[in-house]
Amino acid sequence: MPNSPLRICYENQAKLTEFADWILPGQFAGLTVEHQAVRQRAGLFDISHMGQIQLTGPDILTHLERLVPSKIAHLSPGMAKYTLLLNEQGGILDDLIVYAQGEGGVKLIVNAACTTKDLRWLQQHLPATIHLELMHGALLALQGPQATAILQTLADSSLAAIPRFGHLMLTTPLGTVWAARTGYTGEDGWEIQTEPHVGQALWHELLQKGATPCGLVARDVLRLEAGLHLYGQDMNESTTPLAAGLGWVVDWHKGDFIGRTALQMQKQAGVAQKLVGLWGTGRRIFRTGYPVLAEGKPVGHVTSGTLSLSLGRPIGLAYVDTAWAQEGTALTVQVRDQALPVTVGKRTFYRRAG
Repeated sequence: MPNSPLRICYENQAKLTEFADWILPGQFAGLTVEHQAVRQRAGLFDISHMGQIQLTGPDILTHLERLVPSKIAHLSPGMAKYTLLLNEQGGILDDLIVYAQGEGGVKLIVNAACTTKDLRWLQQHLPATIHLELMHGALLALQGPQATAILQTLADSSLAAIPRFGHLMLTTPLGTVWAARTGYTGEDGWEIQTEPHVGQALWHELLQKGATPCGLVARDVLRLEAGLHLYGQDMNESTTPLAAGLGWVVDWHKGDFIGRTALQMQKQAGVAQKLVGLWGTGRRIFRTGYPVLAEGKPVGHVTSGTLSLSLGRPIGLAYVDTAWAQEGTALTVQVRDQALPVTVGKRTFYRRAG
């Protein structure tokens, strides 16, 4: 789809940008305002560009479990799990969230740029009894410490007891919506899927109730502060979960899955490079592709970098040779003609209180 279902709601006030064949808001009032809104109150994002795939059929979670390294067959309706699609070499085809709906239904939210590829992969590896449908509804993300309280004013069910990664159908005065307690900012919040016309009305209503409209620029800074990966930058088909710091999604006690043999071999041999967090000083930002040096020699490269507004210092993610991946290791990032000092540290740069 070339345009977001919500474009009419913000086309006169947002700076629009193209992303994965979509036209989306880059910024509204500006990065600082939007970032602070999410960290302190509530921000509202249009994420309708994300791939929304509905699967239906018998024993669907059991069949889907062979395609991911995580154990998901046990998920009960209303539960969800973050996981990965892997190729035979253990490379990451995409990261996604699997939402169990019961009655033979599963919802997948995948990356926009990977939607077509993911659909093809699922069709190739799931039995013909599983029906796949690409949904084109509006998808909003309401994120921040006040997000639940704001959404509660419209919901017919209590939201306080819904756990992280829980999800449910809600009846609102504007129409029926599906809401999941998930997000990509490091804050509490909700992702809300509904029909485009309901989404437009909901967008206006949530802004009226105190949410601040936010764009892709703020979303990228927020996710990086929280140490969340961006597909295509921090991981791709040539990187494995063991190298990308996502080994925790691999359940070695479950049965066979695509890529398991390759991951077992890599686990025994060790990875050549690891994804690490880089903590900088000053205000100079290191960007994607910048070389990482140790004792003046290249040992890796930056995948994501920004100036953290929460911490007031530059931060980034980078793949570095395993010998230099220990926390506390001093390295430098080459930014044009200057070598900026950085320290290897935790990839989660910011963690919300509580």
